[in-house]
Amino acid sequence: MIRQLLKAKPYTKYCQFGSQYTARSYSNLVRLGDEVKKALANNLPVVSLESTIISHGMPYPQNVETALQVEDIIKTGGAIPATVGIINGEIVVGLSREEIELMGKEGAKVKKASRRDLSNILSQKILGATTVSTTMIASHLANIPVFVTGGIGGVHRGAETTFDISADLTELGRTPVGVVCSGVKSILDIPKTLEFLETQGVPVVTVSNTDNFPGFFVSDSGFKSPMNLPDTFDCAKLLDTQFKYQLNNGVVFAVPIPESHAANGHLIQSAIQQALEECERNGVKGKQVTPFLLEKINSITQGKSLESNISLVKNNAKVGTEIAVKLSELRSSGFHPQSSN
Repeated sequence: MIRQLLKAKPYTKYCQFGSQYTARSYSNLVRLGDEVKKALANNLPVVSLESTIISHGMPYPQNVETALQVEDIIKTGGAIPATVGIINGEIVVGLSREEIELMGKEGAKVKKASRRDLSNILSQKILGATTVSTTMIASHLANIPVFVTGGIGGVHRGAETTFDISADLTELGRTPVGVVCSGVKSILDIPKTLEFLETQGVPVVTVSNTDNFPGFFVSDSGFKSPMNLPDTFDCAKLLDTQFKYQLNNGVVFAVPIPESHAANGHLIQSAIQQALEECERNGVKGKQVTPFLLEKINSITQGKSLESNISLVKNNAKVGTEIAVKLSELRSSGFHPQSSN
């Protein structure tokens, strides 16, 4: 089963974007929530969400409250939310309220599941929270082309000696899903991340009138995106074209945090530097680095970074829903990609 999951090719029986599907085609790989199953059966827009942001991204109860509020935003925008997690040896696409509550309460006890960890977590029936990479895999298998998150992982600072590069980036290079985010977390090396994405052939689009690449907590990281599209309809057309030509990689839609909620850039940068120094002193490594840094930054900024985090996720959900709805409208009008058999 895991071999099928990890080697699933786009436009096969497991995932055929823009075509009629049957739940039977992937029922042995993912479990769909009831609302998600109905929406997909009726070709309605669905937006997927990760669960690591619930378990590791925010403290309880804000994590659960935010997750449910984000789902409500997606519903209000005309789509069905599908929060993804791993429960009892199953990839669940469309967690119930009770399952979201479980993820939030268990917090850091929940196993963080990247592509590398997936087979172990599934086979051992460990409670797992999906990262960007595994949420992309699940979205692709479930025929969901748009996924909303806070920020993607990237190249860590000092990666030239540690080689610490997020699996999110390689996943974007091989899994065809549109990822709506606020760019790269500002604790990372943004220019190296953009270079890595270019090497992977991943389109990076700032959803704005400017080509400023957002830096998660701030609307302008100081670096440029290779392209910008201010209209979500144009974003939907780009994504549709990406799938039509079977380019077989993801797209990053980078949405700047609203200026009214953007954190003070200097305050955040100072907090990041302090948190990085503490991280090094404490010998924090690997997948524990990001949650450690985010917690420290939240403490240093006295909660302002958490407020910004919640705001940007909600805004991303609004934008991602618009893209998903307009993509669905494109396809229902007949302009959808042809799938291969």
